[in-house]
Amino acid sequence: MRRLEPTLVTLLACALLTGCATSALEMAPERFDRPWTPATTFDGEIIAGAKPIPDAGNGYVLPPNSALSSVPPASGVDAGKVYALPELIDLAETSNPSTRIAWNDARRVALAAGIAEGAYLPKLTASAVGAYQVSHGQTSTLGVSLNGENSASGTISVLSLQWLLFDFGERAAVIDAAKQASVIANIGLTAVHQQVIYGVTMAFYTYAAAVARAATATQSLRNARAVQTAAEDRARHGIGTVIEVAQARQATAQANLAVVQTTGGVQDAYLGVISAMGISPLAKIRIADVSGRKLSPAMEAPVERIVSESLARRPDMLSAYAAEKASQSNVHAAQAEFMPKLFLSATGAYNSGSLGVTALPSIGQQDSTVNINGSRLGGSILAGVTLPLYDGGTRAAALAQARAEADSAGARLMRVRDDAVRQIVFAVNTLHTSLSAYSASESLSAAAQTTFDAALAAYRSGIGSITDLTLAETQLLQAKNASTDAYSAALSSAATLAFATGTLGAAPP
Repeated sequence: MRRLEPTLVTLLACALLTGCATSALEMAPERFDRPWTPATTFDGEIIAGAKPIPDAGNGYVLPPNSALSSVPPASGVDAGKVYALPELIDLAETSNPSTRIAWNDARRVALAAGIAEGAYLPKLTASAVGAYQVSHGQTSTLGVSLNGENSASGTISVLSLQWLLFDFGERAAVIDAAKQASVIANIGLTAVHQQVIYGVTMAFYTYAAAVARAATATQSLRNARAVQTAAEDRARHGIGTVIEVAQARQATAQANLAVVQTTGGVQDAYLGVISAMGISPLAKIRIADVSGRKLSPAMEAPVERIVSESLARRPDMLSAYAAEKASQSNVHAAQAEFMPKLFLSATGAYNSGSLGVTALPSIGQQDSTVNINGSRLGGSILAGVTLPLYDGGTRAAALAQARAEADSAGARLMRVRDDAVRQIVFAVNTLHTSLSAYSASESLSAAAQTTFDAALAAYRSGIGSITDLTLAETQLLQAKNASTDAYSAALSSAATLAFATGTLGAAPP
């Protein structure tokens, strides 16, 4: 029966542990097709590990956490200041979370390179173990009882040193690959800043175009009201007709709708600027006007010269080049695994211990105790060579993987180069097209303005028709919008070309 007791205790403990593990299912939703209502604190924070509350009738809506209900204000924003593009970019580079994330990634990878360099240093380890043991026994023979008690204690202190002296360049190759990874991460930080600059620039130009469209729509509404006034004046003098007045009022209503729509477009574009900057969407800033900025013919340059100057500084090209060098270092490290390694090992140890034996006869004898104490100090130094002989092809497979990755890295560099050339050529062509379109749209806008002014004057004089005037008004609005779009496209194309060539390090000049 006594032999069964430990077994029963063990089985009972296993059953209790199993029950504890499966009871964790109480934290999960009871059904897949029923809402999950978590237990929360007074502030609404979900209590981790708590059993869900039965369906409270809120449906699939989670309880609000008051700690997340507030939006922090944008830091560094001056509500009374008018921000030009360079100032918006400066604010974005300090406020956008992506730049901080990329910076922390670069620091993390740099620390990994430092960890790899630690392989050159010896490894020193100290260990200490203490032990104590006691036992008590009683023996009875022929009516004589003898009690005995034994105790033992001791400590072991060990100081060990391991140092890899020579490994045919494996550590150097690993460290070089880690340093190349740090270069890639640092390039990534620069690339993120360029992305932020480009995003803010494009959003800024989009906002400027939206503001210009809103201004054009407002001017078109004034023109429509002038036409409506002329039509109503002609009708009062018996020259015009009711149809003409109705058409003029319809044009005014359409122009008013355009004002409403373009005003909404300005608000959306403003939100786009805020989003590109990475600050709170609730931030209120004043953005400078970019209208009237002259487009320089120097923005055009031969595509061959642009390509040759740009490939060597694009972040993706530099990253792909560093990745190729890192892959070559990984190949060298895999090859070094086939070579022997020279190592040095040293150990120093100090042991101390004591043993106490006490015998206590029950009748007629005094205490009898024996104590034994001792200590020992020792050390060893070993130097040796390890040579891997057989590992089931693991090293060969690792070398094949490293070589395949190196080949892929070279292919990726070629692909990045081709993509870069393609993007640069496309950006150059887009810039040339947008500049030509802007020049043509300026001429179209001027001609449409002349046509509308003449048609309005003729209509007021009684020699023009409302149809010609309405058509001229519509064409003027289209020409103005085309000019605005072409102007914004030219600025955006210039920024895109600067981004494609890797030269967008600040606000576009």
